[in-house]
Amino acid sequence: MKLRRAIGAPLRCLGLAAAVMLTSCTAIAPGAGGPTAGAINKSDGVMIGSAPIQVVDVTDPLARFVEAAHRERPLSQTLGDAAVTQTIIGHGDLLQVTVMEAPPAVLFGGNRSFGASSVAGGEMIGSSATIPELMVDENGQIRVPFAGAITAAGRTPQQVERQIQARLKGMAHDPQVSVRIAQNMSSTVAVVGEVGKSGRVPITPTGERLLDVISLAGGPSRPVGKVMVQVTRQGQVAAQPLEEIIRDPAQNIRVGRNDIVTLHYQPYSFTALGAASKSGEIDFESTGLTLANAMGRVGGLRDDRANAKGAFVFRFETPSAVAPEIAAISPRTADGRIPIIYRVDFRNPATLFAAQHFPMRDEDILYVASAPISDLQRFVGILSSMAFTFIGLGQAVPGLVQ
Repeated sequence: MKLRRAIGAPLRCLGLAAAVMLTSCTAIAPGAGGPTAGAINKSDGVMIGSAPIQVVDVTDPLARFVEAAHRERPLSQTLGDAAVTQTIIGHGDLLQVTVMEAPPAVLFGGNRSFGASSVAGGEMIGSSATIPELMVDENGQIRVPFAGAITAAGRTPQQVERQIQARLKGMAHDPQVSVRIAQNMSSTVAVVGEVGKSGRVPITPTGERLLDVISLAGGPSRPVGKVMVQVTRQGQVAAQPLEEIIRDPAQNIRVGRNDIVTLHYQPYSFTALGAASKSGEIDFESTGLTLANAMGRVGGLRDDRANAKGAFVFRFETPSAVAPEIAAISPRTADGRIPIIYRVDFRNPATLFAAQHFPMRDEDILYVASAPISDLQRFVGILSSMAFTFIGLGQAVPGLVQ
């Protein structure tokens, strides 16, 4: 009799506790760690305002459709190589002008402060004068001693040489003129953003390419895998991950005069929740990530909890990646995106192939629902631990169970 009372009392307490727990909707309700697969499936068609949310199954055709919609055209197709820059003088350029005069020198003899004579074997062969650097003014002109105002902007150095030489004839003895761009201020590319030193990078007839000007600007200041390169040319804008440009020489396009190259830091990430082996915010590279890659980074599904039929990707989707019949009835965010829930059934072997094409996007939520049996196992486990607790108390404090 005492034994029955000793065991019966804790069981009565246990039963009371179980009854309390069963009446509580928050204590150990199935899926208390998040919505169940059934709850998410039932959200298909739930109204937000006057439009329904859509739950879409991830199949191979859908994965390829979404992949194509998010595939960016490479720089080689959107912009291509700029024309090779010719040596054209522009406003603000600094020019170095040198005048050679045959003997006997009249204007640029050795007795002038800016001239110097050349002597070979005791015989004078000519005089030269290097004029201090001249800036091309707002009118596109420079002023050369004895030659006056010379139009330089829009011309080649050779054309300017001939004009100066023509002006000096009759004043200098058989003048020869050399013009060189000492500092190129007009044929440049602006490189800004996440680089060592933002600024203008001169370009030459050599034909500098993207990686050349990025290197001259000090290189990227962020990890290569998290940097996007944006090129603006004559009102057209295109972008591509820096890692892809390095990997594919065809994307290392030749830059042109007045191009703007901007390096953006893009820390892409998605959030894993629920019965995945690893929950939290997961970073990924600007080159992109597939659903299969994402599952690998979170360690796959938890064997003891996950519902293999209940994996979901929550996304504000680009309208071009949504079937027209769904886009027509779906709600839109302020920036025009569509809330979509992608449903993934990992029990279907074909899904593993589709997952290799389905792209993850920045700010996606990957949620894995718990299997119904795992909720029952958790419930039974809690009851078992409570039973052992009450029996232990009964053995430790005999008077408690009488």
